[in-house]
Amino acid sequence: MTERSDRGTSPKPLPAPTPAKGFGRLPVGRWFMFAGVGIALIFMISAVVTIRSIEDARQARETLVDVIDPATLRTLEISNALTAQESSVRAYGRTNEDTSLNDYRKALAEEDRAMAALTALVPRMPERQAVSAEVARLKAGGDAWRRDYAEQVIASVPTLKTDAARQNATVNATRFTEIRQSLSDLQSHLSRLHEIGSAQLDRGWQALYIALIGVAGALVAAAIVSALIVRHAVLRPLAELNEQVRAVAQGDFDHKLGVEHPSELAELSGHVDAMRRRILAEWHRASETQRKLEDQATELRRSNSELEQFAYVASHDLQEPLRKVASFTQMLEQRYGDQLDDRAKQYIAFAVDGAKRMQMLINDLLDFSRVGRMGGERTDIDATVPLKAALNNLAAPIEDGGATVTHDELPRVHGNQVQLTQLFQNLIGNAIKFHSQDPPEIHIGVRRDGDMWEFSCTDNGIGIDSKYTDRIFLIFQRLHGRDVYAGTGIGLALCKKIVEYHGGRIWLDTEDGGPENTTRTGTTFRWTLPSGDTADE
Repeated sequence: MTERSDRGTSPKPLPAPTPAKGFGRLPVGRWFMFAGVGIALIFMISAVVTIRSIEDARQARETLVDVIDPATLRTLEISNALTAQESSVRAYGRTNEDTSLNDYRKALAEEDRAMAALTALVPRMPERQAVSAEVARLKAGGDAWRRDYAEQVIASVPTLKTDAARQNATVNATRFTEIRQSLSDLQSHLSRLHEIGSAQLDRGWQALYIALIGVAGALVAAAIVSALIVRHAVLRPLAELNEQVRAVAQGDFDHKLGVEHPSELAELSGHVDAMRRRILAEWHRASETQRKLEDQATELRRSNSELEQFAYVASHDLQEPLRKVASFTQMLEQRYGDQLDDRAKQYIAFAVDGAKRMQMLINDLLDFSRVGRMGGERTDIDATVPLKAALNNLAAPIEDGGATVTHDELPRVHGNQVQLTQLFQNLIGNAIKFHSQDPPEIHIGVRRDGDMWEFSCTDNGIGIDSKYTDRIFLIFQRLHGRDVYAGTGIGLALCKKIVEYHGGRIWLDTEDGGPENTTRTGTTFRWTLPSGDTADE
C-alpha cells in the first residue's frame, strides 16, 4: 500500500519503479539501434561488393568490347590487306598490268590504316608489352616482304617483263611465310586475351549477382530481426501487461502489475502498479469515509426531523405566547389607560412592538429554513405568475409609496411558484422600502444567458455602497438601524437561498457609476434562473 495523503494536501509523488535488469534495461530504441547498426554494416559490405563487382564487370566489358575485339578485327584487316598485296604483286609480275599495281597500292593503304588503328589500341591491352612486340614483328615482316619481294618485282618489270614474278618467287615464299607466322601468333594471343576477358566479365556478373543476393538477404534479415524485436520487446510484453491489467479490471485488485522488458514498459508497468496500489488504498479510505458519511447522513436526517419538529413548535407554540403578550398588553393599556402615565404607556408600546418584531423574526426564520425542504417541487411556469402574486401582496406598500413597477415580457422558467413569489416580493419590497425623495420606480428586466435566464431588478432608491456587496446577502446583516428602516435582516439572505436552490446565482450589479463612484444612486440586483422546457429557444 502507498502512503495516504493528508486531508487538504496534494498526494505525494509515486515512488520510482524498480529498474529493469539484464537485457530488460535496454529500451526499445536501443534494440532497434543495435539491429540497425548490424543491418547497416551488412548493407555497407553488400554495397561495396556490389560497386566493386559492377566496376570489375565494366572494366572487363570495356577491355573486351572496346580493345580486344577491335584489335582482332584490325588484325584480320591487316591479314586481308597483306594477302591482297601479295596477290596483286604476283599478278603484276606475270601480267605487267597497271590495274594489279593499283590494287597493290590500295591494299597497302588499307594495311597502313589498320596497322595505325591496331597500334593505337596496344597501350590499352592487358598484356600490352607482348602484344606490342608481336605487332612490331608483324609490321617488320610486312616491311621485309615489301622490301625484298614487292619492290624488287615492281622494279624488275620494265626489264624482265612477265618473268619478274617467277624470278623472285623463292623470296616471296620465304618472307610471306614469316608474315603468316607473325599473324598467327598475334591472332592466337588476341584469342587468348578474348577468352580471359570473357571469363573476367562472367566472374564480374556472377559477383554482381551474389552481391545483389546479399542485399536481398540483408533486407530479409532486417525484416526478420525487426519482427523478432517487435515481438520480443513490444508485443509479448504488451500482451503480458494487458493480461495483468485485464485481471485487475475484472476485480482482482491485488494482482501485481509488472513486465521485465523493455525498460519503457517495465517503468510504465511499475508506475501503473504504484497507481493501482494508491487507488486501492484510496478506495479503502473512501469506503471508510463513505461509511462515516452514511452514518452522518443518518444523523443529519434525524437532526432535520428534529429541526422540522422545532419549526412546527416555533410556528405554533412559540408564537402563541407572543400573541398573548401582545394581546394582554394592549388590553392592559385599553382598560387601565386612564390610570397610566405617559412613561407606562411608552413601556407598553415597547412591549407590543418587541412581541410583534419577535413574531416577524420567527416567521422569516421559518421561511428561510423551509427553502428546499418542504413544498419545494419545481415545474415549468411563466415567471409573470409569481411576479403578479408578489405585486398583489405588495399592493398596499406600492399604493402608499406611489411606486411604479414595470417589467419586460417574462419567459417560462423551471422553479417553485411560492418561492419565486417570495423572491420577487422581497426584492420589490426592498426597492420600495429604501426609496429616495422621488417616488419609487422599479423595473424587472430579463435577458437570455445560455441555458439560463438572467433577471434584474432596478430601482431609483438610495443605493448601496459598493463596499457592502459581500455583506448584504448574509443573514441578520443590516446596513441601517431599526429606527430608520424596519426589518429582520433576513430578506436578501432568503433571496440568495431561493436562487441557489434553483441552480442560479444572485449578485449586486456594481458596474453602473464607474469604479470611482462608490456611493450609488439606485440599485440593480441580478439573478439567474433555469429555462423551462417549453421556453422559446
